Amino acid sequence: MAPYTNKMNITEHHTTYPDISTVPSELSFEDTWDGLAVSELIRSKCDHGETPAFLFLGRKEAALLKEHLAETFGEEAVVTLHGTYYMGLDVVTIDCESFISTGGRKAIRTLQDPMARRPAWRDRETEALWQFRI
Repeated sequence: MAPYTNKMNITEHHTTYPDISTVPSELSFEDTWDGLAVSELIRSKCDHGETPAFLFLGRKEAALLKEHLAETFGEEAVVTLHGTYYMGLDVVTIDCESFISTGGRKAIRTLQDPMARRPAWRDRETEALWQFRI
């Protein structure tokens, strides 16, 4: 008889990091963060309502982004980039000197018209006649 093992249905989330030896960096920065260039990169990767989910950064670019965010929000607000979203992308730091790339795909979200979810309009006077009141 095999020993009892307790197996749980656990869904693991694995973020696939790009292989920097085969995936080229999509941008390069010298001394400052260029938000406009990152915005254009993201737009170039958007197709049929799908957008990238991750912004992969090397150590140099992660430091530039931290400096950029610290100028805007203050240094105490940017202790780490872990859990940070930039332009809607989850920032992931890769253990390499210099690298910028986007990857993954966000789930497609269909916007629904809030008006379509409202109940049909009713005349208050007529509706009041049909309401049960205590």
